[in-house]
Amino acid sequence: MVRGWYIGSSGMNAQQNRLDTVANNLANVDTAGYKADTIISKSFPELLLRRGNDDGRYTGDFGSADNAPIVGKLGLGVETNENFTDFSQGSFRITDESTDFALGGKGFFAVQTPDGERYTRNGNFHLGKEGILETKDGYPVLGENGIIRLSDKKFSVNEDGVVLTKDDEIVDRMKVVRFDNERYLRKMGNSLWSSNNISGEAYIAEGNERPRMMQGYMETSNVNVVNEMVKMIEVNRAYEASQKTVQSEDSMMSTLWNKVALSR
Repeated sequence: MVRGWYIGSSGMNAQQNRLDTVANNLANVDTAGYKADTIISKSFPELLLRRGNDDGRYTGDFGSADNAPIVGKLGLGVETNENFTDFSQGSFRITDESTDFALGGKGFFAVQTPDGERYTRNGNFHLGKEGILETKDGYPVLGENGIIRLSDKKFSVNEDGVVLTKDDEIVDRMKVVRFDNERYLRKMGNSLWSSNNISGEAYIAEGNERPRMMQGYMETSNVNVVNEMVKMIEVNRAYEASQKTVQSEDSMMSTLWNKVALSR
């Protein structure tokens, strides 16, 4: 019976993690470049059930069985296995702002933070007081030769990411990077990502790997509101089912303690 408590409580914990993820996705439905998360769960190792009072021996042409023959399996609950990020392309929204950008394909903008180089899909930039192209949080956007500096908003960026002044002078090329295993990038908050040993180090995207740069556009979140609301209903129902399991186990244990134990 005690095992039933653990099974039910593990299910409740797993559904709570799913609910937190769904709530975070819905909260960021209007965040430019946001990528939705999905919780993946797995079952605990299953317990083999055996007939403890059966020696398992039988006659015939099949030899003999184990001393405690297996009669089935019992699951021991569920746990959160991975927080998986969906990197599918979001839709594009026209802003007609020269400092707004979207990437048409896989890849990330590179920005400079106090903790080192970080990466983002959110191209909602602006010009800082010193003419530095920055994110909304004030992090400088990087070109292949360093921080991008501009005199005013009258500049253009072609599809390859080359930044040109109003006089068609080349300033730099925006640093757009790819990773060997981008699904393992770590979310850092504020639409930023960091690399790790599993994702591999960032490398500048070239050729067919380089996404198309789109000036005057922003990539919207890839969160599907309808799907997330359906998931929220599913999570609530699954949580209630696990909760009832715990309550039933508690009721049976109460009966065992109050009736069976006291009757002896």
